[in-house]
Amino acid sequence: MRWYTKTYIMKLTFYGGAGEVTGANYLLESGGAKILIDCGLRQGKNYCELPNFKPFPYNPKEISAVFVTHSHIDHTGRLPQLARCGFKERVISTPPAKDFAEAMLLDSEHVLLEEASHCGEKPLYTTEDIDKICSMWEGVQYHKKMQIGPFEIELWNAGHILGSSSVVVLTEGKRIVFSGDLGNIPNPFITDTEYIKEADYTLIESAYGDKIHEGADTRKEELRKTIINIIKNRGVLLIPTFALERTQEIIFELNDLAESKRIPRVPIFIDSPLAIKLTSVYQKYSRDPMYFNAESIARTEGGDAIFSFPGLKATLTTEESKTIDKIPAPKIVIAGAGMSQGGRIRRHEMRYLPSSKNTILFIGFQVQGSLGRRILEGAKTVQINSENVPVRSKVVSISGYSAHADQSQLMKWLAPMKKTLKKVFVVQGEEDQLKSLAQNIHQNFKLDAVVPSMGETVVL
Repeated sequence: MRWYTKTYIMKLTFYGGAGEVTGANYLLESGGAKILIDCGLRQGKNYCELPNFKPFPYNPKEISAVFVTHSHIDHTGRLPQLARCGFKERVISTPPAKDFAEAMLLDSEHVLLEEASHCGEKPLYTTEDIDKICSMWEGVQYHKKMQIGPFEIELWNAGHILGSSSVVVLTEGKRIVFSGDLGNIPNPFITDTEYIKEADYTLIESAYGDKIHEGADTRKEELRKTIINIIKNRGVLLIPTFALERTQEIIFELNDLAESKRIPRVPIFIDSPLAIKLTSVYQKYSRDPMYFNAESIARTEGGDAIFSFPGLKATLTTEESKTIDKIPAPKIVIAGAGMSQGGRIRRHEMRYLPSSKNTILFIGFQVQGSLGRRILEGAKTVQINSENVPVRSKVVSISGYSAHADQSQLMKWLAPMKKTLKKVFVVQGEEDQLKSLAQNIHQNFKLDAVVPSMGETVVL
């Protein structure tokens, strides 16, 4: 009698995040089981690009679990659609990522409805689909090992935003690491990125794969100078910001500058209902050392509400938002969306971009084709809500406030794994960033670093 050992073929397919920044979606197969890492919305000129309306290139009913690296829409935005198409298993992330995701998906639903209508498509999903996917969602802490069929999975702190993860998968004796989005260290209040020491294969993001950020002191000084200039000009500082992490980080920094007497107190408005809701999640975890660093926890224990201070006003309703116009300059308006693709920032841009007294400050990545990218690249006129708006305001960018690691930080994250890695897949970046980081990895670590194509399948 002959005995046979069954050999499985492990396959990885890139269904998003390959050759582009957004839409992260990776399918890993082994032993007849299939898991997804992220299921994000592809974004660019539109909040929701047309490819999102196409059927999934795999059968959602065959997916055993989805692991979510973090709650940004370009990593979670198609999850309700996945449920609508028959997925009935587990969605797993850290508890903060779960809390954030529900609020962000609900907030996105009406934007997606409008965009679907404009391009003659059916909505991606409804609020019922969001409820359905959230009912399957589990919050799991870092380093709690989980078994899904032949896969052993562990979440590590990616340091990108509160509750963000890198996903480490062990199967068939091989270790595969999905970086997720990696953090820009140091962050003023959340805990830093963890370093993984061993892997056979890794996917690494590259949003800033060819850039080096300003240091923490430099970025804060640039912010201070920008505010002082606004005060001198009696102008308005517009900050288009992502509701999650960037809003909380920038108000933390503004308060710190004022408390240290480096800037005068001026009226600051958080004009984003979503950012206001998400800030309450930060408050929920603000004393948990797994997520918040020791310095910020000490401040809360001393009675300092780190996201609430004199001069800061949250304008939740539309009526409250409109009162901002009545407040005399100088003032600071922080509003979504971060790439000016929707939200209340567009109304403020229509009002304040035409004046040279004002400044628009970009502190996050602006994807190619977005309104924010066009302004950043020097457009003299932009179209907002079907109106041509002249851009006479000063345009400033401080990349040091990005939540993404820069090239040096990406290389530092990869370094502990270099002795065991067989191949590195460079993902989630524009062409220049992808190629630059892949070349840097190859030259410095002598590793096989490749840029996969959309839809490409590799056998591991």
